[in-house]
Amino acid sequence: MNRILDLARLGLAALPSPVPRRQRRLAGRHALVDGIPFELPVDSVDTPALMAGFPVDLRAAARLLPGGELHPVALPGGKGLLVITVVNYLRTDIGRYIEFSIALACTHGPRPAPPLLPGLLRGAFHTGQYVVDLPVSSEISVKGGKGIWGMPKHQASLDFKVGESTISSQYEVGGRLGMYVEIDRPPATALPLKSAAVNYCAFRGMLMKSTIYLDGRADLAVGRRARARLVLGDAPQVATLHDLDIADDPLFTLYLTSAQGVLDDHFECWFLTSEEPGRTYGEALDSVVGLGLSQDWPAPPRLDVGAHP
Repeated sequence: MNRILDLARLGLAALPSPVPRRQRRLAGRHALVDGIPFELPVDSVDTPALMAGFPVDLRAAARLLPGGELHPVALPGGKGLLVITVVNYLRTDIGRYIEFSIALACTHGPRPAPPLLPGLLRGAFHTGQYVVDLPVSSEISVKGGKGIWGMPKHQASLDFKVGESTISSQYEVGGRLGMYVEIDRPPATALPLKSAAVNYCAFRGMLMKSTIYLDGRADLAVGRRARARLVLGDAPQVATLHDLDIADDPLFTLYLTSAQGVLDDHFECWFLTSEEPGRTYGEALDSVVGLGLSQDWPAPPRLDVGAHP
């Protein structure tokens, strides 16, 4: 096993950086967007993160995807994949904040992709994740993430706790539990991670596509080695997730002790369509118009997750 890990580390370390040349060329230049000052690239450093993927009902996942061109990634047994990613941003242009991403693995195109292939041929199937809910700690993160990149951000009470044997995060909004996720520390695989991740989000009746590039070392557990606990609360922001039939056991868990990320300032968008007139998706533009640049956080989560089923 150690020999296999050594070979995997060597192979992954040899991969080139996924960050586009344009981002490197613009390094050090400045931008002012919606009153938010950025020094390019839009990056973060010294960033720990946890991730866990849980099988869900494929048909239920398909019902949560907007428009007609997003399709859930299909796993064996009629399953889709719910991906929970919590990032503890310690140093960014907009200050420190936590981001709790709840998303469904998906592809973008005229028809669903065959099972498993989207993971191997991500470019061919435009593989990414549709972000269902994205609470963050600070108002400025909502203003930038939603107003510029169309992400469904809203301010909430969040934490990120690293213990000797577990890493966890709790999300509360309006005094109600959104979600609690806890993973057992995966084995210290220290796999070099150089990856581009695509987010699809609904905002202003459009599908917004953004890309983040990650560079770090990942501790990874897969299958029976992966252990996690997910508690879904009763906050209205997560109400649709109760129909997903989320599996108790994760497909994988991942922990990044410290990573660097670059959020591309280039993004794409398309109109989201439906078979009936008058339907729209995502929040409207006025949801960000009045937001300020505060980096203050709400009080930390207070609910005892043991009181929730």
